[in-house]
Amino acid sequence: MRNVIILAAVLLVASCKKESQEPFGKTEATTETTTEITSTPENLGKELFEGKGACIACHRVETKLVGPSVQDMAKAYKEKNGDLVAFLKEEAQPIMDPSQYEIMKANFAITKAMSDDELKEIEAYIYSTMK
Repeated sequence: MRNVIILAAVLLVASCKKESQEPFGKTEATTETTTEITSTPENLGKELFEGKGACIACHRVETKLVGPSVQDMAKAYKEKNGDLVAFLKEEAQPIMDPSQYEIMKANFAITKAMSDDELKEIEAYIYSTMK
């Protein structure tokens, strides 16, 4: 009987500790702010760039890999008033390194399946990397 009482006391103390360790004053506004920050077009575009789009396999932000760097793409398309979304839909000619265009063609199946909003988010991410 004594062991049961000790066990109950230990469980009671342990359960009280968990409650006191939870964050105090957590509000919905904090959750909404976090969601707003993570759901900017640039952040969503980065997620698509690195995930569903698989762009990260050939493009790095600052350095050329297989394809040009993301910063170089942003600069070239901005300077030449290019349309990245049209290019990703294969509706516009490449502005950068046409010799790499054949390699990029294999990826158009992925980008053509994306919505216009998703492509605009990727575009927003690319332009956000400009220094």
